Amino acid sequence: MSTLLIRNISQLVTCDDGDRVLQNADIYCEDGFIKSIGTALDVTADEVIDGRHMLCYPGLVNTHHHLYQVFSRNLPQVQNMELFDWLKTLYEIWKNLDEDVIRLSSLTGMGELMKHGCTTCFDHHYVFPAHSGDLLGAQLSAARELGIRLYMSRGSMDLSVKDGGLPPDSVVQTVDEIMADSVRCIEKYHDDSYGSMHRVALAPCSPFSVSAELLRQSAILARQYHVRLHTHLCETKDEENFMLAREGVRPLEYIARLGWLGGDVWFAHGIHFNDEELRLLAQTGTGVAHCPISNMKLSSGIARIPEMLALGVPVGLAVDGSASNDGSSLLEELRVAFLLHRLNSSRQAPTGYDMLKIATRGSARLLGRDDIGQLAEGKCADLFMLDSRRLELVGACTDPGSVLGTVGVRGAVDYTVVHGRVTVRDGRLVTVDEEKVAQEANDKCRAYLAKA
Repeated sequence: MSTLLIRNISQLVTCDDGDRVLQNADIYCEDGFIKSIGTALDVTADEVIDGRHMLCYPGLVNTHHHLYQVFSRNLPQVQNMELFDWLKTLYEIWKNLDEDVIRLSSLTGMGELMKHGCTTCFDHHYVFPAHSGDLLGAQLSAARELGIRLYMSRGSMDLSVKDGGLPPDSVVQTVDEIMADSVRCIEKYHDDSYGSMHRVALAPCSPFSVSAELLRQSAILARQYHVRLHTHLCETKDEENFMLAREGVRPLEYIARLGWLGGDVWFAHGIHFNDEELRLLAQTGTGVAHCPISNMKLSSGIARIPEMLALGVPVGLAVDGSASNDGSSLLEELRVAFLLHRLNSSRQAPTGYDMLKIATRGSARLLGRDDIGQLAEGKCADLFMLDSRRLELVGACTDPGSVLGTVGVRGAVDYTVVHGRVTVRDGRLVTVDEEKVAQEANDKCRAYLAKA
């Protein structure tokens, strides 16, 4: 049995059902789970951390990413493009993905996430070039090296340029091929146990790169195997106009007809929903992964998060892919989201603490997990800590629940703990050699980009 004790935590923000903030608290963990929380606990442990001066939070939960895009960020040729042109340009790079690119870009992206307090990452991987190997296996290998909790997806595309879609022929597959590999991935990699370190969702890319049959069959298979469904939806006005021209209906009505509504479904972005559609999302429990920085970078628009929250639509936070965010920090995303909605919605905007809850409890709900997203007895021991004495937090810690949104933290956290294991200490990854990973990743990235 492995045990961890964190003593005398200055302020412990639990995000539990009572929204408790505890002072001078201890957390005791056994085999990855929180066994007890209290003051001056009479226990011993394999590892003891001094929590004096620390602010402690539940681990952040990322609900939408494209980790392979770490190797195509900050490219000058796409900086002023919007989504459709951006995708067409980048597919010519992404068609050269292989297992090494996936492993190293995943190490890089998830390492950055973890250094900024994220303990669970959902990745939407939908580019499967022919003969590229077991890409999800490579991604899981990277997650195990880092010690992060990973929610993978078997994404898919079956409409190439010749079919009226955006991707090249070399990265699309037939519905039969996709369904067969989806079954393989679920049976090999999906673990639905409490406290699981890896799960799988089915995630066709978007309504403009997949067929109606692929969306329909994915929904049927997901319900058969009790896994979740995810896709991009209502990200841009171009998408809306594309669907109106091709199908004669708006994107949500189109996908709803194919079985894509319910508490096991969440959409990335969800910017361009109308009032009726927001009510439908709330009524069906269909969720939205909010990606504010990516939405801003691609000039896609501002998601109606205050209205979603008021209606009860499930909302989580996400960084999106590194080619449209150029980074992987949910702490940065949290503060940008807070400021964006203050600017756009004033008093109706979520508070700093509301944004923290979206990034923890809200995100966990999108992923169908009740074992993460809060610090409470019986839950996973996923957390991060910040030293309140750091210069940029002077005078800011009177409201620890809100400070991540209002003031923000731009550097790495002091500690990250995933399933009771310290994965970041003093702002550094402890499970891998950062310099070695960075060098290997840079070398691979240069060779990968040279192929385009």
